[in-house]
Amino acid sequence: MSEVIARPEDERFMAAAIRLSRWHTGQTSTNPSVGCVIVRDGVIVGRAVTALGGRPHAEPQALAEAGGLARGATAYVTLEPCSHHGKTPPCAEALIAYGVGRVVISVTDPDVRVSGRGISMLRDAGIEVTAGVLEEEGRQSLSGYLTRQTKNRPYVTLKLAVSADGMIGREGVGQVAITGPEARVQVQALRAETDAILVGIGTAIADDPLLTVRTPGLEAQSPVRIVLDPALALPLTSKLVETAREVPVIVVASEEVSPLGSEEGSPPSALPGISPTRGDIGKEHAPNSPTSGDDGSASSNDVGRGDSPQPISPLVGEMSGRTEGGNTPIDPTEMDSRRAALEAAGVEILYCNPYHPEVLLPALATRGISSLLVEGGAKTAKLFLEAGLVDRIQLYQAPVVIGEGGIESPLQATDIPSGFAHRGTYIFGADRLDEYEREN
Repeated sequence: MSEVIARPEDERFMAAAIRLSRWHTGQTSTNPSVGCVIVRDGVIVGRAVTALGGRPHAEPQALAEAGGLARGATAYVTLEPCSHHGKTPPCAEALIAYGVGRVVISVTDPDVRVSGRGISMLRDAGIEVTAGVLEEEGRQSLSGYLTRQTKNRPYVTLKLAVSADGMIGREGVGQVAITGPEARVQVQALRAETDAILVGIGTAIADDPLLTVRTPGLEAQSPVRIVLDPALALPLTSKLVETAREVPVIVVASEEVSPLGSEEGSPPSALPGISPTRGDIGKEHAPNSPTSGDDGSASSNDVGRGDSPQPISPLVGEMSGRTEGGNTPIDPTEMDSRRAALEAAGVEILYCNPYHPEVLLPALATRGISSLLVEGGAKTAKLFLEAGLVDRIQLYQAPVVIGEGGIESPLQATDIPSGFAHRGTYIFGADRLDEYEREN
């Protein structure tokens, strides 16, 4: 059966399905958050979004709500219905069983188990299928899932807050509140729909951030927290360590400090047995008392500086400022002690060169992390930018002036890398947000 041409009403109902899909973004584990609406005679008779944790899928839920009204109706789905038997029956079979007359799809699923097969199943059953409706918008709503499927890594968002004089912080004072409360609310929302958030060890030590979601009602959607920490320098008294049993923390350490040692060319060890699924993170969280700039202000530079809550050897400052791993000798006894203390506090350790994101990101993808927010600081932002592994840039610009001792931003609105398209400008109070996305 040939592909059916889109109808005038298709974009309107697909837009509704895409809006619905965003309700559970970042909360469906390894499954994408898909929206589905069932329309009969111009009226929506069933609607659903992929359930929290990833199951059940959107289509069977929407069909169940529509009941008998689904027969002969049109189903609008943001992602091609699955055609394979996994932990749930194929959604394509459910659409056929309920007798829908037509299915409209935004994005074809790149998963090799599905790609095109769901459409073929529907057409073989005599159902009309139209694909590619609002495809660009659909791809944006599914960006994390699509990136993990096609590039074997999470979709990476870099967030920066820059002062009027081009700074993201001030040397020696930790974080500086650059953006206002309206912008900080937006950053909290971004965290809530992201699987994981990443900072460098310099930021973790100097700023002692919590990196959770503090918006009332969304606390359980806090992302997995990741620290690039080559020498296991994360202080035991830091907020990250103290809350590691409530919201997962992963420390990315150099292979050199692994208890098994380092072998040239050996792959990183597997990530610890945690899931980014919101339900697996835990329902209870430590009180999230606001810390200076933790949700919307700029992060400090990634060098070991400032007062730390516990003594750190001189080696830590040296390694945290490096851009590559090396063969710096580390006392085995001291490292064993650090490792044991962190693990006893509930911190997971991943042995993988922290400064090779092209290796780290696929390791995160194998654990179902589909979206990653890079928040701090300057060295970490530059690391991901230079590796060409940033998919979206959120650049906040504020009227605040940092002045002397400021830490220069690695990125300005005037030097956005080539290959990025400007997607929009948004105003939050006195602050301006410009969003850019990689074109590919």
